[in-house]
Amino acid sequence: MRLKIQNPHDRFFKETFGKVEVAKDFLNNYLPENIIKVIDVDTLEPQKDSFINEELQEGFSDLLFKASINKREGYIYFLFEHKSYSSKDIALQLLRYMVEIWETKIKKEKSDKLPVIIPLVVYHGKDRWKIGTTLGEIITGYEELPEDIKKFTPNYEYLLYDLSRYTDDEIKGEAIDRIAMTIMRDIFTEDNKGLLDSVFRAVSYLLELDDKQTGIEYFETLMRYIFSARADLTRADFNAVVKKIDTTHPEGSETVMTLAEIFKEEGREAGMKAGEAKALARTAIKLLTKKFGLLPEEFKTGILKLDSPTLDVMIDGILDYKSLEEVKRYLQ
Repeated sequence: MRLKIQNPHDRFFKETFGKVEVAKDFLNNYLPENIIKVIDVDTLEPQKDSFINEELQEGFSDLLFKASINKREGYIYFLFEHKSYSSKDIALQLLRYMVEIWETKIKKEKSDKLPVIIPLVVYHGKDRWKIGTTLGEIITGYEELPEDIKKFTPNYEYLLYDLSRYTDDEIKGEAIDRIAMTIMRDIFTEDNKGLLDSVFRAVSYLLELDDKQTGIEYFETLMRYIFSARADLTRADFNAVVKKIDTTHPEGSETVMTLAEIFKEEGREAGMKAGEAKALARTAIKLLTKKFGLLPEEFKTGILKLDSPTLDVMIDGILDYKSLEEVKRYLQ
């Protein structure tokens, strides 16, 4: 059995928004006023359940919180899409996850009543979100149905937070929320300098934290995310960030030096990880060739560019693929 490498986007999202205070701050600052009015954010309670299957874990993360909604027990469901493009069937995926939440509730509590679930999608892909936010928009002919017929067809709307649309001034909340939103928005920036400028801006927000130790600890979380998600960043880029944090937080110099050693060690391991990805790519090409015959060169080239976690998922599903069309989704 191969060791699964946790997706850096998944880890950063859960380590940040999994904290009740951060999630509460996000809801207070970004939920529409009419919705926040009926939610008692002080009752927010994280749940351990995740509803994303293994096949989709490379592109999605989720967090579920229980809360009092309109003075009754309800749930707030965060779905974080960390692919570089939006999914056209996201409304259907969300509906499936909400049904699972309801089914889990029924089984655990033997209840015949379903709680309210408010679904939120947080997206930080390279391209802007261009699809609708209702289930009805992906049901053929739904909008053309007479109103008295529409009521027989399920439909709902989810709240969308497309981070690519937010300017610096529009990113609100306490320091950690603003840091997370800023970095998740800019993590796919192609220009390294542009990303570093974003990192420096985020680091400046750390000054607002009264607890400097919390700032240092979150800086480590931030750095691990950036240099895991962006393998193209160099030692010089790392040193520039280290210099900035060392100037901003002199008391964090020990942590900075520890990070430098970690980065040095991870740099030595990078070659090993690249070798692992290359071996997995060869295995994937071999198995796909055995199943479908000679592969087009663009397929081979695309597979060789994939990282280890994506190749793991691809290889696990090869026995179930009916055609090479199903492989294309990994190569986009």
